[in-house]
Amino acid sequence: MNSKTLTMLAVGDVILHDEPPAEPFFDLVAPVLRSADVVVGQGEIPLTSRPIPTYVDFYFGSTRLAAAGNVSALSYAGFNVMHLAGNHIWDSGAPGIEDTIAGLRDLGIAYCGAGMNIDEARRPAVIERDGTRFGFLSYNCTGPIGSWAAMQKPGCAYVHIITAYETPWPVVGGYPTIYTFAEPDSLKDMVDDIQRLRPLCDVLVVHFHKGWGFVPVRLAMYEQQISYAAIDAGADLVVGDHAHILKGIEHYKGKAIFHNLGDFVTRMPEFRGERGPIDPWRLKLFSTSDGGPFFFGPGGTESVASSRGGIEQRQSIIAKCTIEGGRISQLSYIPCLLDEKGEPEILKNDERGQQVYNYMNNITKGAGLNTRYEWKGDEVLIHEE
Repeated sequence: MNSKTLTMLAVGDVILHDEPPAEPFFDLVAPVLRSADVVVGQGEIPLTSRPIPTYVDFYFGSTRLAAAGNVSALSYAGFNVMHLAGNHIWDSGAPGIEDTIAGLRDLGIAYCGAGMNIDEARRPAVIERDGTRFGFLSYNCTGPIGSWAAMQKPGCAYVHIITAYETPWPVVGGYPTIYTFAEPDSLKDMVDDIQRLRPLCDVLVVHFHKGWGFVPVRLAMYEQQISYAAIDAGADLVVGDHAHILKGIEHYKGKAIFHNLGDFVTRMPEFRGERGPIDPWRLKLFSTSDGGPFFFGPGGTESVASSRGGIEQRQSIIAKCTIEGGRISQLSYIPCLLDEKGEPEILKNDERGQQVYNYMNNITKGAGLNTRYEWKGDEVLIHEE
């Protein structure tokens, strides 16, 4: 094993659903990404020029063809690994998955989490840098079921999450308590995958597409269950995406869980400008007792409601892992902010960077997680309390 110090960077959702070329979307962050030894991101949508309509194609529109030309931007930005087990990977059917995988392969970018059958979808990505091997797995925990791979069906790897509702007695029509937990067989499949990968790599990372979308602070019950199970099985790091908003960072048995990295690039016509008020039911899922209010109005003023695309959704972080002797020796994050076009900018230890720092601190404490933060230059060190 090489003793050279290595750097791994991980980012959240990458949505390249706008007219190519997509390379300019990364201009402000590419120099930092390219400086790392390993860069991993979440590919939110299929990149194809031959989509077919599917019943799960509920958001991005299978008739658009522009995204196919954007795969080259991932190489330009410096990505080495893309994890694909998201709720939109089946939006363009089998051609979408096939073309996305082919495009990544042509560029020499490793992938995990999706494939032309379930075996391929569960297959890890393993890459080596200076004698240190990095292994990656990716699982969809949000559905829809139609996006999941099967023996003879393309799709994504998954952990099946079951939801149960308990209504308060004797209040008829009251807000229920929501219980979520992993279905045992699919959880065991994930554990088996991790245990098989463990001897094949030095640093093992598990990515989950999980959590409540656009809801600050709170974690669904299953999020900690599956994260802890991944670490118990041998993962060195757990990273979440899908919620399109930052979530806190937790430590479990000395390993870190980035519950959600937020959006990283959201270039798509649907998200330009005002995105409409957030759904009223989402406001029932948090309160000031969780450390809020967390929604910000115009100019950064606090309010109890926000539009999608407001300051909360535009805040993002890059997870940074320093690797020494085949082990993660230090964790930090780099604060970022997406502009109105959905393109990220790296922030410094200044007023804007401090706003992301304060937000991360508030949501971590609000969720009761055992992590504290400390500025070191323009990065934020992550410590277990």
